[in-house]
Amino acid sequence: MTKESSHADVRAQSRAQAQGHRKHQVHQVHGRVPRVVVIVDENSNPFELGCATEIFGLRRPEIGRDLYDFALCSPDPRTLMRDGFFTLTGVADLSAADTADTLIVPNRPDIEVPRRPAVLAAVRRAHARGARLIGFCSGAFTLAEAGVLDGRRATAHWQWADSFRARFPSVHLAPDVLFVDDGDILTAAGSAAALDLGLHVVRRDYGAEIANAVSRRLVFAAHRDGGQRQFVERPMPDLPDESLAPVLAWAQERLEAPLTVADLASHAAVSPATLHRRFQAQLGTTPLAWLTGERLALACRLIERGEGRFETVARRSGLGTAANLRTLMRRETGITPSAYKRRFGPGAS
Repeated sequence: MTKESSHADVRAQSRAQAQGHRKHQVHQVHGRVPRVVVIVDENSNPFELGCATEIFGLRRPEIGRDLYDFALCSPDPRTLMRDGFFTLTGVADLSAADTADTLIVPNRPDIEVPRRPAVLAAVRRAHARGARLIGFCSGAFTLAEAGVLDGRRATAHWQWADSFRARFPSVHLAPDVLFVDDGDILTAAGSAAALDLGLHVVRRDYGAEIANAVSRRLVFAAHRDGGQRQFVERPMPDLPDESLAPVLAWAQERLEAPLTVADLASHAAVSPATLHRRFQAQLGTTPLAWLTGERLALACRLIERGEGRFETVARRSGLGTAANLRTLMRRETGITPSAYKRRFGPGAS
């Protein structure tokens, strides 16, 4: 992927996220908790099912309320999971998919085997009535086979990129990103990226503070941007002390300060060029992009905690001015600080 195409992907994803924020504020569904339904089909992957359950299905006593009404459904009363590891029973039939505000479609390793017509029909019905659709890993094949991805952006596991392009040329595949948010349809690249996309959905629905609480329970990174690379070729390091963890922790405690990439490099005792290479190798992003993302996440948390003076938010998060805060927040979340405050600040539903 070229630098120019990568930037174009990020801009397109930001526009799609803006559309998604306007059209799919599912944390407010006629005064009730939004319903997330996962379709499980024969040979489905247990890991992604576990990711969906962990993020959308657990009770949240640490938050003080449940975030989602969660259910599983299947076309059969007994569903044999991947490679016959176990059989899933006791879940709802496919009619449950018709009640979903968010529908997570089945994914499985046998990508060349057509999905069942009943499953594809359930996906099409959900899309037609405006439900949000999510595909984890090979779930993108299910969405594409249902015809709902035509002309849309999506991603899939890098291993299957060539096969996906050959079968679904009308889909704009972004093969080297963790996930794609195209508004009402979201896709994640691989197994671990399902957690990234799930937390992104929680952040989109409930804000950064709630998403951070969910990530803490998962003991998982609170935010990896969807534009980060799926797969990083990383040779064994020549030195034992190349981890970025110390400099990341140091910077996170000083976001209010006017930190620069040169400051990060100085603290890590390396040149800016070396720091840049390590960020690309270990995080799949640049030092400046990481620093900006951390500052914006802090700004969101400050707004959620009740800081309504945007100049103060900008200063305390290291973003400088309210104008810069507005520009970055609109670019990254699709909404203004004022709209974010109404949606996620104290007193918001």
